[in-house]
This record gives sequence, C-alpha cells and structure tokens, in this order.
Amino acid sequence: MSEIKLKRSIGLLGLTFVAISGMLGSGWLFAPELVAQNAGPAALISWVIGAVVVLLLALTFAEVSAMLPVAGGLAQVPHFSHGNVVSSAMGWTAWVGYTLTAPIEVAAMLNYASEWIPFVQNSSGKGLSPLGAVFALGVMAVMVVINAWGVAFFSRINTGLTWIKIIIPTTIVIAFLFARFEPSNFTTPTFSPFGWTGILAGVSTGGVIFAFIGFRHAIDLAGETIKPHRNIPLALCLGIFFCFLIYAGAQIAYIGALPPGALEGGWKALDAGHVYGPFAALGYSLGILWVMSFIYGGSIIAPFGGGLVATGSNARLALALAKNGQFPAFFSRLSPRGIPLNALVMNWVIGSAMLFVLKFEDMLTLNASSIVLSLTAGPLAVYALRSQLAERERYFRIPAVAIVAQIAFIAATMTLYWSGWKIVEVLIGLIAVGLVLFLTLRRITDDPRPLDLKEAFWIPPYLLMLGCLSYFGHFGGTGLIPFGWDLLIAAGISILSFFHAYHCKLPAEKVRIYVSEVEIGRDDTTLEPYAYEKEEKDGS
Repeated sequence: MSEIKLKRSIGLLGLTFVAISGMLGSGWLFAPELVAQNAGPAALISWVIGAVVVLLLALTFAEVSAMLPVAGGLAQVPHFSHGNVVSSAMGWTAWVGYTLTAPIEVAAMLNYASEWIPFVQNSSGKGLSPLGAVFALGVMAVMVVINAWGVAFFSRINTGLTWIKIIIPTTIVIAFLFARFEPSNFTTPTFSPFGWTGILAGVSTGGVIFAFIGFRHAIDLAGETIKPHRNIPLALCLGIFFCFLIYAGAQIAYIGALPPGALEGGWKALDAGHVYGPFAALGYSLGILWVMSFIYGGSIIAPFGGGLVATGSNARLALALAKNGQFPAFFSRLSPRGIPLNALVMNWVIGSAMLFVLKFEDMLTLNASSIVLSLTAGPLAVYALRSQLAERERYFRIPAVAIVAQIAFIAATMTLYWSGWKIVEVLIGLIAVGLVLFLTLRRITDDPRPLDLKEAFWIPPYLLMLGCLSYFGHFGGTGLIPFGWDLLIAAGISILSFFHAYHCKLPAEKVRIYVSEVEIGRDDTTLEPYAYEKEEKDGS
C-alpha cells in the first residue's frame, strides 16, 4: 500500500480566496476609524504604503513556495535556507500564534453574537461565560471537521464564505458613498494634518500592516495547490490587490460619510462608541438601517472564515514542524483523505485550553507577538536560495532580488518594532521556550540529525538590537528614542542583520539534502518540483 500524500486540490480561485479570507476579517469594521485617527484623510496613503510593503513580503515567499511548494511554508521555507534551528524558532512562534487565532476569532464572533444570544457572555459583559466557552469549543470543532473532510471540501466552503465576506463590505461601501459624501472632509484642516509621522503611525499602530499579513495562509497551503509555480504568485498578488480595494474603499466611504460636527474636536477625537464599529454608528445617523443587517452578518461570518482558514493552516504548520523535528513524528501522519488530522486535533485541544486559561487581551498579545517573526523568513530565504540553489529552475523570479529582499526584510523588522515592546518581550521569551522544547524532544527521540547552530547565529544579535530599540523606542517603550530616529535605527538593524543572516546560510550541499527529504509532488519525493505537471502533460 502506497504512503498517503497531500492532495493537490486547490486551484487559483481557491488559493486566492484563502489569502483574501486571511486578510479580510472583521477588522474592516474598525480599521478606517483607527487609521483616520492617526493620519486624517491621508489614511489613504497609509493603506497604499501598507499594501506595497506586504506585497513585497508576499513576493519573497511566492518565489520560494512556487519553487518548493510544500505544506507549512512558514516553517519549511527557513528550513531550506538556514536549517533546523532557525526553522524551529520561526515555525514554533508562528504555530503558537496560529493556535490562538481560531479561539480569538470565535471569541470575537460570539461577542458580536451576544446581542442575540446574551448567555455566551459573562454578566459583566466582558469575556465568555462558561456556557459561551463550551459553545466556542463546538464552533472550533466545526472548523476542524470542515478541514478534516478534505482540502477540496474546505476550499469550496471557504470560497463560499469569502464571497460573502467580499460582498458585505463592498455593499456597505457603495451604500455610504451614495448616502453621504462630503469632499470637504478630505481637506479638514488639511489632507495630511499630522504629516508623515501620522501616515506611518497609521500603517503601524493604525493596524494597516496587521490587516494584510493574513496573506501567509496561502503559503501554508502551497503543498496542496494545483500548478503552484503559477497559482501561488497570482493568488498572493490578486488577494492583496482585492483586499486593498476593499480597505481603501471603506476608508474613503468612512471619511466621506462623517457629519461636519464629527471633526470639531479634530481627527484624534474620532470615536464612534459602537460595539460594531464606526459604520454601524454612521448607519444609524444616516438612517440607512438596512445596512445594519449586513454589518451584523459580516461581524459573524468574517471571524468564522478567518478561524476556518487559520485552523487549516495551523495543521499544515504543525505537520511541517513534525517533519523538522520540533514536534513528534505522530503529528506528521495524514488521514486517508490526505489531511494532517492528528495535528488538527492537537491544535483544537490546545486552542480550546487557551480559551479557559488566557484572557482575551492576553491571547491577542500572544497572537501578535508569535506570528510577526515568521515574516522575516521570506526575504532571507529568497535571497539565500538564489545562490544555494542557483541551478534550480524558477518559473517565478523577483527582479532585483537583493533590493526587494532587503526592503521586505526592513518591512518585516518594522512590523516587529511597531508591534510594541510588550509584544517583542513576549516574542523573545517564546523563542527561548521553543528552543528548550526542541532540544528536549531531540534528546528524547535521539534524533541523529545534526543541529544547524552556526546558521542561527544571526538571531540573538538581531533580537537583542531589536529588543533594545523596542524598549527605548516610540512604540510601547520609554520613548527615549524619538519618532523618526527609531525608524532609521530599525532600518540599520535590518540591513546589518540581513547580510549577517545571508552569510550564516546553509551550504548548498546541505540545502539539496533538506529539499530531497521533503515531499513536494503528488506521489513523488524527488527534487523535481514540476514532476506532477510533467505527468499531466504526458497523460493529456
């Protein structure tokens, strides 16, 4: 009997909608107000900058994943270029964040739904009640079942949900544009009342970057994508483009719909004060009450869709970590449907426990700190692999890769810095815990594979410099380093660390060994990434 393999069942539309679903959560209900508070009407520039930055990051992952289309890309991509210690650190922290994503999304969904089913919340109105927590476990179990049924079934369900997630904000944006649009709001008092400081703050603390980083889910499903060399780059670019249109449209509609009196206290004073965000408050004031049903629906469907995608991605990430030696091999086994079912169940158990152990605010902090480090993997790997696997055919190549990769790495570092000192502090602790668990498991299982320690030497100085900057910086730190100078220092740290990491990369011979160990085709384990495509052409 042949070994069960991952099944390539996700096409271009399905993978694009995975990326969109990861990026288009319920945040669109609140982000326009948050970004406007920081940047005023220039919030539009914040969204442009955020989209370009994330696109550069996505392209670095796209080249590597199109060339090496494997499951759990956030753990596997750094494994190819820098070995098992680096992939352990990045994969572990990403897995922690992914594990918390579904509980966070479900808790948010039930918070919105408490308007109709109040028993899911505590009497204080904060946090889930015991019955609400049980209800949340059931919703998370549904997400597991949908994913366990097969990747093709998951893709169909997610595509349907994502269509709804696209239609709802699009309808709301159009409704507000027709209900009221005040051009003068875009020049009150000026288009950019806070200058570049406000625009960049909108990108960071306003949540623009964090609205887009859900693109990563498409990377984790690369191992189950049809024609990955074409569909992965296209899906990432299309997903980011469509989400940019929706977020930018929501920003324009929100600013244009503000009543004149709303800006008397200035942009910083904007506060809708409505549980469903500024669009709900404006909908009431404009008398377009039918929009409220769309807002209610979006507030439920968007978190469910986000949790569903995160559940599937996290299982692939756990599978990759098991293959790398971070988790027991038991979690790399596939069900008869070609799904990492053991990993799905483990993630559900741990995620469920987090609902009872952690407060919602603590889960948010841990989630944000866990995922952002993995964004550095793409820029580092794409540049290193150009020399490590120079002879390998690439159907998708980034032009001027050295420049693009450095800019993307700077963007990833900025994202870490903008997360704030509290999150950076937690991240450093998480990496230490993950390393201890990794070494402990290797000792228990007597793993004969050598540790790639030298290739990880760039991480301690990088985190030390970033930690110092974050502690003394403008975002959640002491503020000793003023805004502007802190960004220049972050860019300097990025450039130094980028070249240090490049010189720490694996030897080319070892990269080929690691690549050969990974299954990247339907039933083949060869180095040839397009074996399945050649089989299709031969059989057609």
